[in-house]
Amino acid sequence: MKLTVLGSGTSIPHAKRSSSGYWLETTGGTILLDCSASAIYRMTEESLDWTALGAIWISHFHLDHCGGLAPFLAGTKHSAEMQQRTSPLRIFGPAGLKALLARFDAVNDYRLLEQPFPVEVIEVDALEAFQILPRVEAVVMKTPHTDESHAIHIRDADDKTLVYSADTGFDETVATFANHVDLFILECSFVRDKPAQKHLELAESMFLVRKAYPKRAMLTHFYPEWDDVDFDVEVAVFDPPCEVVEAKGGLRLEV
Repeated sequence: MKLTVLGSGTSIPHAKRSSSGYWLETTGGTILLDCSASAIYRMTEESLDWTALGAIWISHFHLDHCGGLAPFLAGTKHSAEMQQRTSPLRIFGPAGLKALLARFDAVNDYRLLEQPFPVEVIEVDALEAFQILPRVEAVVMKTPHTDESHAIHIRDADDKTLVYSADTGFDETVATFANHVDLFILECSFVRDKPAQKHLELAESMFLVRKAYPKRAMLTHFYPEWDDVDFDVEVAVFDPPCEVVEAKGGLRLEV
């Protein structure tokens, strides 16, 4: 697996951090983990082959995680690069994903799913394994953020594993879900004294990292207050059991 961070911020405009998007290369193809409006620009900025994207995972319906989905489909429908594509694009997410796309369509009869290539929209249930790409298995679990929010666990044919929490409040089950994965991508919205229970602050994120004991962890989804602190210094206080990486746009990791 190879991961490229497209955006590690939130919905708040920021000069250095755009909203959520993670490009994952696996043995079975590429997966976009969440699709903010900025992610579709960031794919091209990072010279990633968006025309060959195999699957999209939408963790929940906050706009900084799904707001780029309709513009992306509007773009693929009319782009010259996609007219000869025959392989399907599979879009996965929680219950309500089909209705969300239908509401986008209804704004101006965009017919977003009428593409030059097949599009499959698949709503998945918690803790039921599914194939997100050929030879790439996935399973999701409910998280305490929104009614529909889920974390995803991905394993490819090379037996590499990744968990992406997306947005979540504190829940020790998330650590169990990520037990000993190769890469644990975990939200860490606030440094301390978080104003919202449905997000994590650093002490909570590090508790989950220590409990999960992954080979490597990456913290992400940073609110602007992170601009005023030294990430490495703050993380070191918690004596992490593995390397803990600060997500930044353009960061590329081998998993």
